[in-house]
Amino acid sequence: MFRAIEKASAVQATAFISGESGTGKELVAAPSITRARAPPRLSCRQLRWIPESLLESELFGYVKGAFTGAFETRAGFFQTADGGTIFLDEISETSLSMQVKLLRVLQDKEVYMIASRRSQRVDVRILASTNKNILDLVKKGVFRKTFFTGST
Repeated sequence: MFRAIEKASAVQATAFISGESGTGKELVAAPSITRARAPPRLSCRQLRWIPESLLESELFGYVKGAFTGAFETRAGFFQTADGGTIFLDEISETSLSMQVKLLRVLQDKEVYMIASRRSQRVDVRILASTNKNILDLVKKGVFRKTFFTGST
């Protein structure tokens, strides 16, 4: 298993890690994150209590005046991680609408800051994990199959 992890950490492709809670999914991600130039760590589990609009601003950033309290332009996690790796823990906790936005980053390598009309190119490797059976979630319609097929 460690050889497989080492091989996967050398590849710049998006990776999906699944397993029960407490099995060390974040440790599997660690070799890739350690090698990245910009290794922010974001847990979707920690952020699931934040309203969808705030989660979007944390991931994608926003421009000054985008909403009440946006007094300056702020880069999101994807811009901060440009050239590196971002770890999305418990990806299965994200809403279907957020999954669509994440797929755009995976496919187009672009993000739109909230209230921006222009996209920004990002070179980010995404490592995602879950403790749930993702195929069951796909069958139930709460997780997009396109995360595995690459089309929206």
